[in-house]
Amino acid sequence: MAAGLGAGALWGLTFVAPRMVGHFGMVDITASRFLVFGAISGLAVFARPAAVRWPTGRQALAALGLSVLGFSGYYLLLAFGIEAAGTEVPSLIIGTIPVWMMLLGRPAGLRLSALLPGLVLTGAGIALMIWGAWSAQHGAGDASGARFGWGIALALCAMVSWTVYGLLNAAWLQRHTELSATDWANWLGVATGLGALALWLAAGSDVATLRTRPDGMLFVWLALASGFGSSWLATILWNIASQRLSASLCGQLIVSETLFALLYSFVWDGRWPQATEWAAALLFVLGILASIKAHR
Repeated sequence: MAAGLGAGALWGLTFVAPRMVGHFGMVDITASRFLVFGAISGLAVFARPAAVRWPTGRQALAALGLSVLGFSGYYLLLAFGIEAAGTEVPSLIIGTIPVWMMLLGRPAGLRLSALLPGLVLTGAGIALMIWGAWSAQHGAGDASGARFGWGIALALCAMVSWTVYGLLNAAWLQRHTELSATDWANWLGVATGLGALALWLAAGSDVATLRTRPDGMLFVWLALASGFGSSWLATILWNIASQRLSASLCGQLIVSETLFALLYSFVWDGRWPQATEWAAALLFVLGILASIKAHR
């Protein structure tokens, strides 16, 4: 439980990073984070004994596929969604992942009717948050409203991508109990780093362009912090939780990611939540608590 909550707190930082260096491209932000993740993972792999250093062919293919679903592909969708719709609504959309993981990964004997209160509360909170943000955006003009809608669509795609990753990754780890959570995190990191390198070479900015942009040192520090803390360390913590908890229960811990993302966003904006944001967050938390109760 502690490992899962810690991973969520570290993941919450990634919702604010695109806004802190928004003048950098989303591809550059995504690639830099995961290049650091890949580099740290590669160093950690070479520190292991040669006999257990590298995955088998099947493990490597699994790591490559899961790295797209849970890391590079997921975060690229999320970063563009945050750029278009801000932090609050995408973070709440991602925060529904616990509900979907409970529905899709629920243990035998858990009735869907028992989950209905949590689903209703969570859905009401999301709807309230989106309504408040949509009203503010739509008041600024149709183009702004369309951009906000596009951001929501991208956040929904990111949510689907990570939900599939969470279910498949948990199933893989529970079928292969001989795997170390740290080794698996490192292999995922190397696969993600290779994917990030390909992404940057195909669609990223060249080094000369990156140097001309303001806040270059902040960009570097965020890449290091998110690559190490929000990627490498958070993945190890999440793998520890995934090996010890059912997919549905483990999924509930992702609520900490949403709550920390909202906290970091309000701190960065230097403001208190509005009344609709307080109400939506309360409904959201009550929905998650109701889902946990149903799971128990």
